[in-house]
Amino acid sequence: MRNAWDRFCRRDQRILLYCAAFILLSGFAAAQDLQFKADPQHTTIKFTLDDVLHSVHGSFQLTRGDLRFDPATNKLSGEIVLDAKSGETGNGMRDRKMHKEVLESERYPEIAFQPERVEGTVALQGNSAVRVHGIFSIHGAEHEMTIPAEVSMSPDHWSAKLHFSVPYVSWGMKNPSTLFLRVSELVEVEMMASGTVTTP
Repeated sequence: MRNAWDRFCRRDQRILLYCAAFILLSGFAAAQDLQFKADPQHTTIKFTLDDVLHSVHGSFQLTRGDLRFDPATNKLSGEIVLDAKSGETGNGMRDRKMHKEVLESERYPEIAFQPERVEGTVALQGNSAVRVHGIFSIHGAEHEMTIPAEVSMSPDHWSAKLHFSVPYVSWGMKNPSTLFLRVSELVEVEMMASGTVTTP
């Protein structure tokens, strides 16, 4: 009788050990870093510059976007890079002036954002509203920024909508205003990004 009881207890101990190992491994997997890769074909970057008569609308193209996120610490690293030379508004004369006098895109061909951390909780399934803090690099200078983001997550896909202002004049770029045409010193940027989610 005692031997049977001992065997029963040993069997229960093994089951408990298996369950504990499963729980620990599951927790480890959930805490793993996530890698986000942006798809340039499904990412749009639009900008708006207001003047006294109307608003100028334009766009840039994504060069690359690779991010790594640690859900346990909210640390976010990597880089999102735009092609400065791809900026266009649909008006050739205006675009040439933008590239030559404002962006100086031959000299500074990339615009980049290097995130450092996320403020708020990113739901690993569903939608989240967070703020992303990092360094925005443009025209050869770096600037700290905190950008609001609406993020949508699924097991293997992510998408995000970001909207922020770029005070390009106070950041050292030329105001393209003329005697008869005055434009805002802020550019409004909206980015719709999406791509794949993987674990290292």
